[in-house]
Amino acid sequence: MACRKKVCCGASVLEVTLAVLFTLMTAISVTLIAVMATRKTDTGSEPTLPPSPEPTVPPSPEPPHKPYLIGVGRADCTGPPAEIPLMGYANPEQTAAGIHTRLYSRAFIIDDGRRRVVFVTADVGMISQRLRLEVLQALKVKYGDLYRQDNVVLSGTHTHSGLAGYFQYTLFMITSKGYIKASIEPLVKGIVKSIDIAHSNMKPGRIYRSRGELDGSSLNRSPHSYLNNPEDERHRYKWNTDKQVLVLKFTGLDGDGIGMLSWFAVHAVSMNLTNRMVSSDNMGYASYLLEQDKNPGQLPGQGGFVAGFSSSNLGDVSPNTKGPHCANTGLPCDYLNSSCPVGGTKMCMAFGPGDDMFDSTRIIGHNIYSKAKELYANAVEEVTGFLHSAHQWVNMTDVTVQINDTHTVSTCKPALGHSFAAGTTDGGGDLNFTQGAVEGDPFWDGIRDAILGKPSNQTQECHHPKPILFNTGEMNWPLPWHPQIVDVQMITIGSVAVVAVPGEMTTMSGRRLREAVRQELESEGGFRDSDVVIAGLSNVYTHYITTYEEYQVQRYEGASTIYGPHTLSAYLHKYRGLARAIAQDKVSELPVGPQPPFFEKNLFNLMGAPTVDKKPDNSSFGDVLQQVYPVYRQGDVVSVTFVAGNPRNSGDIRDKTFVTVEIYDNRTNNWDVVYTDASWETRFHWLKGSNQQSNSTVEWHIPPLAPSGSYRIRHFGHHKQRKGLQAVITPYQGTSNVFRVTASFYYQ
Repeated sequence: MACRKKVCCGASVLEVTLAVLFTLMTAISVTLIAVMATRKTDTGSEPTLPPSPEPTVPPSPEPPHKPYLIGVGRADCTGPPAEIPLMGYANPEQTAAGIHTRLYSRAFIIDDGRRRVVFVTADVGMISQRLRLEVLQALKVKYGDLYRQDNVVLSGTHTHSGLAGYFQYTLFMITSKGYIKASIEPLVKGIVKSIDIAHSNMKPGRIYRSRGELDGSSLNRSPHSYLNNPEDERHRYKWNTDKQVLVLKFTGLDGDGIGMLSWFAVHAVSMNLTNRMVSSDNMGYASYLLEQDKNPGQLPGQGGFVAGFSSSNLGDVSPNTKGPHCANTGLPCDYLNSSCPVGGTKMCMAFGPGDDMFDSTRIIGHNIYSKAKELYANAVEEVTGFLHSAHQWVNMTDVTVQINDTHTVSTCKPALGHSFAAGTTDGGGDLNFTQGAVEGDPFWDGIRDAILGKPSNQTQECHHPKPILFNTGEMNWPLPWHPQIVDVQMITIGSVAVVAVPGEMTTMSGRRLREAVRQELESEGGFRDSDVVIAGLSNVYTHYITTYEEYQVQRYEGASTIYGPHTLSAYLHKYRGLARAIAQDKVSELPVGPQPPFFEKNLFNLMGAPTVDKKPDNSSFGDVLQQVYPVYRQGDVVSVTFVAGNPRNSGDIRDKTFVTVEIYDNRTNNWDVVYTDASWETRFHWLKGSNQQSNSTVEWHIPPLAPSGSYRIRHFGHHKQRKGLQAVITPYQGTSNVFRVTASFYYQ
């Protein structure tokens, strides 16, 4: 994509410098050549927070019994599926090359007649601060002060197969190849459109809640860290991950369902780091299944029923339930540092439960869907009561917390530890960094000092025992490397509290936060039987949030807790304050806090514009290079390859498709679309070849219950040519031969 003149054109020195830095960062941040430190981890517990003050305000008045106004909306937010890095595994070479499933934003608006709240769950790795600020700006233009930073929650499902390029801080721009307009614009427009649709569809309705547990779909990927939490605390829980599922069922006054919102804690990494297709992963597939159930006869992305599956405290939770094994031997990885005797951390990979990443995505997604569907069907406990929302901006580099009568603790300037570069068992690093490193490495520390500068003594002491690899809080060129100003936010819907967390909380961190918020809400008597849920990856991304005890072990999650060992204590303090303000009806007295920056200058883009598309001699764009067979059976895979253009040349692809699978209707003599590139059953692969030529391969995985009949596959795209000095974008399409789907190859 062409860069804006004021940002990058002519800035050759900046580009060269950033390219060198980009290469170094990529190499260092994937893993380490360090021997696992043998220093014993600290198992001492951090002092607990003091009890909340005695209530001084009478409880809130009795809640209203009239129905809420409810609106739900869904909108496509898929960006160009080519060449742009995928966001999640921090590998700039893992670039998009097709579509597995499309990405959607799902919005839920609730109004009690006094206040209004909005919750959005989007198929995106995480909500960045820049994305949130741009969405809020767009909402303000449309709606004035109706939708604001205090009553709009934006949460990401944490798919690792969405596009990167929507951040304004240097570290994320380096691993994303910059701030990419073509990536962030579909996200902003898609999120806003989902809110628009929900806004326009608001009508009286009711909300019901249901709780359950889902086992067999999650695994703690850092059990050694978890075991460093106090024994008596661990004994209060059956598992080392949260199995709870909370479902909110939205209906009209006639009882007909209009939507569902669910929270479950698991990483959306069933699609692994070898994937090159845009995909909503396991959480998106759960949404896909429930929406197909509730919108019969509709194509994906269509129909009025909206099913949102939201992330939670998933920081140490993997869907790869077969656990980590050495890919080269099949033996279990080293328990302490998740590495293999040959190949190090890169060879230590977690798999399952399926035979490949597509099968695993299907199984985990179906498990989540099945439990939510069951809870939805049995939801009879009505949610009633007033709505509240509370929000503050907090400088997370400078929070002091009084933890007892004699001690205070403070947060730190952001920094990442050596084990950050080791990655996780869901995606390890390349350079043999190891998890659990509590001592630095002279080689890498020397390179860091020479290129990026040595961390100050104050920062090193503040982060102890983390050996600092990147002292991001002291790095501000060309822009700050990490955020300082962070959103803390809560909304309550009757007795359901949604805590919007700006990062990835581990299992125990989330449990402590839920309990702290519940205590504050119920301390005044206005809230009873409260359900507190963590909405992870919300509003701004700040990596991980471990407990103090887990931080001492310095596995990946602790090394990525960027504000230091007392990060969780700071968040407990801040969210307690929000909950207390809601319980006492004093939200208006909360300080707004320092506003986050919105950078206009020094944003950079390391991606060039897509090149001119070329084609083989004596061919046209859309021509078939590899044709279909004449007959297939249910369960087979149909594949057809076309002469193609670069998908980036198709511009805004929202609400469009690169692929259709069509069946011939003998009654009407029409071709009817039965699948698109948003369908689970299709896969759209784009392959960039030599001499600026490329092709697209479309796969259709024929479902077992697909009706017999005549079918064809079509591909749509755009190619770029240069006429004189002007680039011209031209649409094209291609169509396969007609083929039959039949239960048998043999005819009577």
